[in-house]
Amino acid sequence: MNPDTLPSVGVVIPTRGNRPEQLRAATWAALTQEYHGEIDVVIVVDGGSPEAVAEQVADIVAPAHSGAGLHRVRVLPNRLSPGLPGARNTGIAACDTDLIAFCDDDDVWLPGKLAAQAPLLDGDAEFASCAIEVEYGTRRVARLAGTDLVTKSDLVRSRMVMVHSSTFIFRRGVLWVDESAPAGQNEDWDLALRAAKRHPIAHVDSPLVRVSWGRSHYAARWADRIAGLEWMLARHPELAVDPRGAARIYGQLAFHHAALGRRREAGRWAMRTFAARLGEPRAPIALAVAAGLISASAVMALLHDRGHGI
Repeated sequence: MNPDTLPSVGVVIPTRGNRPEQLRAATWAALTQEYHGEIDVVIVVDGGSPEAVAEQVADIVAPAHSGAGLHRVRVLPNRLSPGLPGARNTGIAACDTDLIAFCDDDDVWLPGKLAAQAPLLDGDAEFASCAIEVEYGTRRVARLAGTDLVTKSDLVRSRMVMVHSSTFIFRRGVLWVDESAPAGQNEDWDLALRAAKRHPIAHVDSPLVRVSWGRSHYAARWADRIAGLEWMLARHPELAVDPRGAARIYGQLAFHHAALGRRREAGRWAMRTFAARLGEPRAPIALAVAAGLISASAVMALLHDRGHGI
């Protein structure tokens, strides 16, 4: 890609304004990418005060890289539906850049992210992701995909945690976030799956984003997670066709119901899990939670410590 014609990148960072230090770190990491095209950071405040957030980042100034294009930061209120999908779409709509990238306000881009991903979108690819480094407590665990191309089949079989929203970069105008996602659950998986249906996702299998687990707004919203998975099954019927993918989702539903103390529902989904794939480990874990042998929070802590989710 010619350095003189690097595509401009709009970086959408949704926030509620309640994590100022993390937001500042995310903003600074985006602005200080060794990337000589334009970087337009749009911070979208969902439910908080845009004026207060603007004060939080007021002293962040983009470094003057030699030959760098315009780098700027804007703070806007969420003008669409309340929640993460509406905030992301507000940011997309505010950008006139060639490319759109996402970053959550508690995640951080590592050096080289844009330089590695932007050239991938110069050809047929419309959408790109990269591997991540999961940070949980004092531990950091790299999660790699083992491939440089993520297909629809890959995302049906597995959620692929490394295909994370904070790694997304795509051509502006190609895709929007679906604001019907219940409580914003799985909007990123839905977006990636829709992108992969159009064209395989170009993937840089190096951890170029540090993803923080432990401060998520959605970490223990079990009912929201159930609604999000049911929404995905309704929107993408193929998820119930692949045995491995179906078993994974059914096992998650069993676990979330168990976490809510719904033993009957947990058992019903566990049986569906076993019917889809006998070796799926989420079913026995869900049954152990339902039986009171271990708490859902303890299971999540053990998994997160290893860079995994349920």
